[in-house]
Amino acid sequence: MTTFEERVQGYAHPEVLVDTQWVADHLNDPNVRIVEADEDVLLYEIGHIPGAVKLDWHTDLQDPIERDFVSREGFERLMSEKGIGNDTTVVLYGDRNNWYATYTFWLFKMYGHRDVRVMDGGRVKWEQEQRPWSRDVPSYPRAEYHAPERDESIRAFRDQVRQQMEARKPLIDVRSPAEYKGELLHMVDYPQEGAQRGGHIPGAKNIPWATAANPDNGTFRSADELKQIYEAQNQISPQEEVISYCRIGERSSHTWFVLKYLLGYPEVKNYDGSWTEWGNLVEAPIER
Repeated sequence: MTTFEERVQGYAHPEVLVDTQWVADHLNDPNVRIVEADEDVLLYEIGHIPGAVKLDWHTDLQDPIERDFVSREGFERLMSEKGIGNDTTVVLYGDRNNWYATYTFWLFKMYGHRDVRVMDGGRVKWEQEQRPWSRDVPSYPRAEYHAPERDESIRAFRDQVRQQMEARKPLIDVRSPAEYKGELLHMVDYPQEGAQRGGHIPGAKNIPWATAANPDNGTFRSADELKQIYEAQNQISPQEEVISYCRIGERSSHTWFVLKYLLGYPEVKNYDGSWTEWGNLVEAPIER
């Protein structure tokens, strides 16, 4: 059986992943902050890894008025409140095979945080191994945090997506086949993330995000398996810029993470406007 250490060595950047044992060994490390980021924002209160702090994707990471992320000043304030300094090693984990852990990782990288990692397998794997949960909300000393302006070279906007489409360069639609085909306008639980039109961006390949994860424990598939998924079967090439999208950018951040950090693609962007923007744009071309 392949060990975690053996498996991650196949990745382009194995340093961005840790396993559950590494987290267990560093629960009391003052230089490490464990952060839970879930799709289901109530899970943290039910039970979380001891010492972990919570980042709510909706209230903490989003601007309260504009459709955008928290500002640089807001990010600095949030990090300071959570006891995270510029030199803190941040380890993210969550539910849904780390949907929002990778989404939060993406935001941390936009604000230039140097050492941020993902716990492979997230909540599912921690639970499977019967490791301890806690309901205690930790309090850490306030930290000094200074962030640069956002690096949006890893983020795609609608005009860039249209140019990508017109140039017939790689676009990956990571939603379900039903969403991709236009048979499902929005997920039942997320009517606010729907669109007036269903379908996909012309030329986009449908590679559901979950194919990158092992179904039994949510860990990432091996590098060879991932290459087979993205390169051999779907003509997605590391020699070209790739843009991934879903509904609001959370599932596609998982694919962005896989391509950029596990497979080492040099030019990958996540389109967080995704289908809630494209499917509502007047005159935006759509295929079904």
